[in-house]
Amino acid sequence: MPWLQALVVQVTSTNSTTTGVEGAGSLVTTLAELAVSLGIVIIVGSLLSRFIISIARRAGASRQTDSSIRDLMGVIVLLVALGVVSTVSGFSSYFTALTISGVAGLAASLALQNTLSNIISGILMLRDGVVHVGDDIQYGGPGGLRGEVIRLSLRSTWLRTSDGHIAVIGNSNLSAGPILNHSATGRLEKKLQN
Repeated sequence: MPWLQALVVQVTSTNSTTTGVEGAGSLVTTLAELAVSLGIVIIVGSLLSRFIISIARRAGASRQTDSSIRDLMGVIVLLVALGVVSTVSGFSSYFTALTISGVAGLAASLALQNTLSNIISGILMLRDGVVHVGDDIQYGGPGGLRGEVIRLSLRSTWLRTSDGHIAVIGNSNLSAGPILNHSATGRLEKKLQN
């Protein structure tokens, strides 16, 4: 295991005055910190994933959306775990880890700006419960596109129009435009009163 050997070399080189049992104690402490940190990252990621999935399910999102949420959270947890491992093990300083994660976050957010906008809008729409699968909605006001919601995902909402066509609308566009929900008046009025 080359990574374990590198970890031992790193720990012993930073504590060059320690010998024998003291060096082993330092390694055990580092491994314990690493285990606790990774455990916290995994637990928080799992709880956040479950929370977002529960919101999506209440709104009637498909199982494919659940899978997408789990995959996205898995990638995020993996990236955070790599940062934790490199920081706790001493391979990088906190400043280096924060700088690299900041630059990576900025690059990813600029590259995925529209996609992230759609996902955030999708999460907010699912949380607010404005639209559910099976609702008859009209997008864009009185003269706009009208149809039944047949699929909700984090990125887009699918409508089946009265003439059988399927329209796919990005969630950021849908949440920005006026939405008339013809089939959920009672449900939305209850939300308004609470």
